[in-house]
Amino acid sequence: MRRMRFAALFCGLIVILGACAEDTPTVEEPEATTEPTAEAMDDATVVVADSEDHGEILADAEGMTLYVFLMDTAGKSNCADTCAQTWPPLTVDGDATAGEGADEAKLDTIERADGDTQVTYNDKPLYTYSGDTAAGETKGQGVGENWYVVSPEGEPVKE
Repeated sequence: MRRMRFAALFCGLIVILGACAEDTPTVEEPEATTEPTAEAMDDATVVVADSEDHGEILADAEGMTLYVFLMDTAGKSNCADTCAQTWPPLTVDGDATAGEGADEAKLDTIERADGDTQVTYNDKPLYTYSGDTAAGETKGQGVGENWYVVSPEGEPVKE
């Protein structure tokens, strides 16, 4: 019974990751059964953190690694529904703030298709990864060759 549960969980994870690794920016996805794990913060702070594997990268105020999606276009998110459950957008109800090491001039927000306000850096929408469970983790790096941590310059780090 335990193996069956593990197999079902593993298969579900593969399906979700596959949906986010598509080569097309928009994909018809089944209706989401759960909401994204990240909630909009009153003030979202973006900071520069040190990563053992990737050097200096962007993180949120809690130290959770921030990612960019290569299928996004400047100032527009193409990650919604199931994708946004796996890759919760960094959203804000108030102001986005540049914390230690981050460049205030590169920080901005966009309105998502769902009406939420998403934080951008260097015109790239920012996301966390549901697979990262602790500050500093970078388990989302390179997923589907579309998701990458972000340098302080606002560029994907592909190493």
